Amino acid sequence: MFALKSLSSYLFGNTSKENIVELPAGALYLVRPNSIKGYSELLFKDAAAYVRRTGQDFQYQLVIQRAYEEGEAELLEEEGAEDGASDGRGDKDEKTFLLDEELHFRVDLKDDGEAVLAWRDLSGDEGDLFEFVCEPSTRVELATSFELVAAQCQYERKHRKSHQHATDADLREFAFEDDSPIPDASPVSSPVARSPSISPSPPFTRSLNDIQNISDPEMARDSGKRIETPRRQIETPQKHLEQPPTKAPTARKAPESREILVTESAELHLFDFQSGTFVLQDEDVQAAVFEVGKWKYWLQISGDKQQWLGQEVVPDINPVFNFEYLSFIFNHYTEDGSAYSWLLKFKDRETEERYQEGLMQALWEHLNETKWQKAVKETDKDYVLDMFNDLVIEDHDDQREREAAEEDEEEEEEANFEDADDGQQEEDYDEDEEEDDVDLGRDEDGNVNSQLAVGAKGDRSFVVRGDKIGVFKHTADNHLEFSTSINKVATPKGRAFAPKKVMLHAADRDMVLQSEHDPHSLYRMDLEYGKVVDEWKVHDDIPVNVFAPANKFAQQTDEQTFLGLSKNALYRIDPRLAGSKLVDSELKQYASKNDFSAAATTEQGYIAVASNKGDIRMFDRLGINAKTALPALGDPIIGLDVSADGRWLLATTRTYLLLIDAMQKEGKNEGKLGFEKAFAKDSKPQPRRLALTPSHVAQFQHETKQALSFTAARFNTGEGKDETTIISATGPFVITWSMKKLLAGRKDPYSIKRYSEEVKADNFRFGSDKNIVVALPNEVDMVARRALQRPTRESIMAPPATPQRKGRGSYLSRNEVVNSPY
Repeated sequence: MFALKSLSSYLFGNTSKENIVELPAGALYLVRPNSIKGYSELLFKDAAAYVRRTGQDFQYQLVIQRAYEEGEAELLEEEGAEDGASDGRGDKDEKTFLLDEELHFRVDLKDDGEAVLAWRDLSGDEGDLFEFVCEPSTRVELATSFELVAAQCQYERKHRKSHQHATDADLREFAFEDDSPIPDASPVSSPVARSPSISPSPPFTRSLNDIQNISDPEMARDSGKRIETPRRQIETPQKHLEQPPTKAPTARKAPESREILVTESAELHLFDFQSGTFVLQDEDVQAAVFEVGKWKYWLQISGDKQQWLGQEVVPDINPVFNFEYLSFIFNHYTEDGSAYSWLLKFKDRETEERYQEGLMQALWEHLNETKWQKAVKETDKDYVLDMFNDLVIEDHDDQREREAAEEDEEEEEEANFEDADDGQQEEDYDEDEEEDDVDLGRDEDGNVNSQLAVGAKGDRSFVVRGDKIGVFKHTADNHLEFSTSINKVATPKGRAFAPKKVMLHAADRDMVLQSEHDPHSLYRMDLEYGKVVDEWKVHDDIPVNVFAPANKFAQQTDEQTFLGLSKNALYRIDPRLAGSKLVDSELKQYASKNDFSAAATTEQGYIAVASNKGDIRMFDRLGINAKTALPALGDPIIGLDVSADGRWLLATTRTYLLLIDAMQKEGKNEGKLGFEKAFAKDSKPQPRRLALTPSHVAQFQHETKQALSFTAARFNTGEGKDETTIISATGPFVITWSMKKLLAGRKDPYSIKRYSEEVKADNFRFGSDKNIVVALPNEVDMVARRALQRPTRESIMAPPATPQRKGRGSYLSRNEVVNSPY
């Protein structure tokens, strides 16, 4: 029963949730096998069972909570008032029991698939039991998970330490296998009399079906049966009709193997979309990784009786290794594009380490088209391997997690208080209208929003849409308000173009634009006049592929210079120069093909540069060699940001983000940043890979039919402000990561909000992490970060349809939307 105790951490480990595990539907009975009071009593006809945390260490509660059908609560209130009785709500809606071994909590799985939870009534007569009879549709896996978590809670209460120290034998102490069988909660006929002097008592209740068939309340009373249901019949709709469990797809035939990189034994589990849990499929499989072609590799999992799956080794498998639980979780894609999430559980750490190195060698060689053993230095291998470990980088105790959860609650309270000060109070709008959106309609030429630039000085946001730029004002109460539209962006010579890249400049008075038709020039738009007034020829031979501010907050100042990158060069651009604007004295050009792709700067002007090879270089100034070079991972880096103080680097790839601590922790350069002094060869920084969990990826793609594709991730930013939150988006989801949760090792570091359309661009409002500006294809949105939710099956699913605005494709927000030609 307790063979999968390590996997329960996916339930137990999330301290942000009050309820650890749940059985969503069932009926609660009090059973008295030896009592003259009657055999059993139906307490709650429709209820849910939970294991709940308390405010004390190592203390947990078993909670049974009554559920009401629509209209039933009101009916009970009316009848209670007529009878002069209590309304039956309040503490009568919930029964709680301290999870202690004295309860003798057990779970019985009947031959017909029915699951029954039973525990002693400590205030009743000997033999009295509470029984929670699960609905027939309840999955067996949910019931066994519930039993496992209950045993772990009892272990913690008894031994005053974490259940992670418990062995299977320790947990079996709480199985109470020697107790008498659990009696039926609602027998059809009375039990046999136990004494000649006592006549058999009629059953206190009948089965649920029998009860629902009693339509005459008088008949129920006359028959001597106490039925704690409304005296008026309530037709019960069929609820909790779950879809069938997720089934493994047909395995693809493995290509012919050239060279086997690794083969190891493991348990195989499949993520079930309906229950949200990993379900055991095979206790003993062989997981192999082998070469099938030039820089092509294959992952094959085989059992004794069947082939379970075959998958090409590509970044989309989203591999996550967790050595604490000896597990490897990854995504699997079928030929029709369907996504599944699988888990391999290894017998020991050494086995998982061997498998990890074999798989990561295959992935790295596929991405870099170079042999792992030849190209990767021994000192760099740990950097590459560590990146794909789970977020739990170091040991952390429950106290730290509780403190982080308390701080999260305080943050939410502070956010609500700030919103109240701004006049943006909860009661001002409906639940479905958490944000302001400006519907831009659809252009006849098919253009949609593509880029977003959020102002730092003038409280404006600018959205690029074809050859137009929309300007939106940030209001004092955190709303968006359409200001104007700059139409027909064109060069000074009158050639119209759609800006490929944009950057606010010179205290938000100007915007630097680039046309895809001329990689050697940039254009300055005067935002006051709304037109391009200058063309800057950067260099005849060196193109501009990327440009970035001279320092983190240069956008707020009159600083004229900024950075430029080509594929192999890094340089400064000074628009004040005559002729070419590239500053020759601050040019660093490489002979090799570095394929630079992104750049970012600190407040002090330190520079981080990334490439399509996946490596990152750190400079303290232009024109010299990098102080630190981090190894190439193979995945192209499409976006780069850095904290103002230079401590944290944030890189974006298509399927994950990378958070890197640039502070040196040991050696002669301890306390120095990688921008200032090089890391020692054997002490590269340990990267944190910020990825959606494979099960969430599978759920996302199950819902959207889209592959992951993150937008460039950013920190919240503002002078004198700490970076507390990270934002990115993929498909229709905006996602934020909490730095506090990441650094505490929390397993739930991100929150999401789903839109009905793909998110094109996103960023925080300058100076705060409380509000987010989002550009959808035809709308621009200001959303409060507190409107984002923890990722669950419900929050990932498509949002319900909303009322249509006349002549438009989206709903009215709480402010009147400005009608604009934009």
